[in-house]
Amino acid sequence: MTFYDPSKIEVLIDEATLQARIKELGAEITKDFQGKGDLVLVCVLKGSYLFLADLSRAIDIDLTVDFMSVSSYGDGYESSGVVRLISDLSDSVEGKHILIVEDIIDSGLTMSYLIENLKTRRPASVNVVSLLHKPEKTKATFTIDYLGFAIPDRFVIGYGLDFHNKFRNLPFIGVNLAEGLPLAEQNQ
Repeated sequence: MTFYDPSKIEVLIDEATLQARIKELGAEITKDFQGKGDLVLVCVLKGSYLFLADLSRAIDIDLTVDFMSVSSYGDGYESSGVVRLISDLSDSVEGKHILIVEDIIDSGLTMSYLIENLKTRRPASVNVVSLLHKPEKTKATFTIDYLGFAIPDRFVIGYGLDFHNKFRNLPFIGVNLAEGLPLAEQNQ
């Protein structure tokens, strides 16, 4: 028995497909940053932690990891458009190559904020890797240097992405088939 009702969650991207794409992203990043200097993976918490763990192991160069926590969702299904910095980096990134590791880019407002914020810290470069992107929702203009998957505009859970801090531990990206209803209530 599993902790969720499989009849209520559609698998959008299965675990094997996720892991294969992450290995490909790791190889691309390794090639692009090989011999260029210090690389810092900046994980955007909380949703990106699983992606960061797997991606960092797929990158075959020396690197460091740091974390930022921002919020633009609150408890809703969509970004509020207001970005709050909850927790900042612990180390200086001056002169280093920053690769922002994001789970999903929706409106793009959070990512735009992060890029501009990090550029003020005088890094060698700022690049973006996102596991997921909803292109039809994106309002901000910036480059996603490395992208896992473009997905439709649906609320997704699993592999770090949550609904009220639950379902992060699903090994796949899923869609709630009864969107609008809390999954916890559906599972009872």
